[in-house]
Amino acid sequence: MEFSAAEIASFLEGKVVGDPQVKVNTLSKIEEGKPGSISFLANLKYETFIYETKASVVIVSNDFIPKAKVNATLVYVEDAYRSFIKLLNYANHLRGKRTGIEENVHIDATAKLGEDVYISSYCYIDRDAVIGNSVMIYSNSHIGQNVKIGEGTIIHSGVRIYPDTIIGENCIIHANTVIGADGFGYTPNTDGSHDKVPQIGNVIIGDDVEIGSSCTIDRATLGSTRIHSGVKLDNQIQIAHNVEIHENTVIASQTGIAGSTKIGKNCVVGGQVGIIGHLKIGDFVQIQAQSGVNNNLPDGSRVYGSPSMNASDFRKSYVYFRNFPGIIKRLEDLEKEIKQTIKE
Repeated sequence: MEFSAAEIASFLEGKVVGDPQVKVNTLSKIEEGKPGSISFLANLKYETFIYETKASVVIVSNDFIPKAKVNATLVYVEDAYRSFIKLLNYANHLRGKRTGIEENVHIDATAKLGEDVYISSYCYIDRDAVIGNSVMIYSNSHIGQNVKIGEGTIIHSGVRIYPDTIIGENCIIHANTVIGADGFGYTPNTDGSHDKVPQIGNVIIGDDVEIGSSCTIDRATLGSTRIHSGVKLDNQIQIAHNVEIHENTVIASQTGIAGSTKIGKNCVVGGQVGIIGHLKIGDFVQIQAQSGVNNNLPDGSRVYGSPSMNASDFRKSYVYFRNFPGIIKRLEDLEKEIKQTIKE
């Protein structure tokens, strides 16, 4: 699709300097710009490229003042980087937009489909499922009984959504993720065997949540496992039964969160973090990569290590961790000197 500079400025609430009717149909890096493309300048260390680029349109921030002639049409906005991301999202939406139902799809007669839905080949939609408007479900996905999926959500290939799961609007679930499988619940017997504890709860996911590929989010034993609006999960993350993650928290790959732990809003959790069960993690907490968390964390904590400790204290202590063999040797040498002195 083609858009004029004027149309782009209107979408971004910006101002055109140059030819408002110049057309673009693709996106590019500023150093790789070519006629018909649109780029952006956010970091001034790349400023030299704006005087050389062949891009037809460049998005710049309002405080940008050219030091030489710029051949491209400029669109001035409040924040060039954020505006370009907004444009990328819109272009991605247009490029990926599909509607219709392909062949070899099973849709139960009791399921309800909204308008402009897309369902790819070899999908299975079970009884009483409710699929909202403009939802896209890609190939080989299974939507279980009584599942509800909100408007504009995208379900990528191979996703498995177990019964009674509720997913909000404008979510993205990436390939091979499993949502709503049984939680890891067993009770030990005197003979060493284990009886399964029935997992009869569900999973509830808010709006604007993105879940990476090959994640697993378990249903609750009772009640709900909850992922609140705005949460972003990387690939290969395990969320156990009855966990609750509040708004806008982001979690990096290979993190595991044990059952019934509650994580606050606007937290940042690094990769390969392990969090034991039944903890309360406050708001705005930062947990650095490969940390092991085994105690509650108040609002605003920054922790590191296993078991985790205050990040600043960990860094100071790490100096001694690295030198520990040398410290031991010095103590042993000192001990020998003392013993020798006593003998003398």
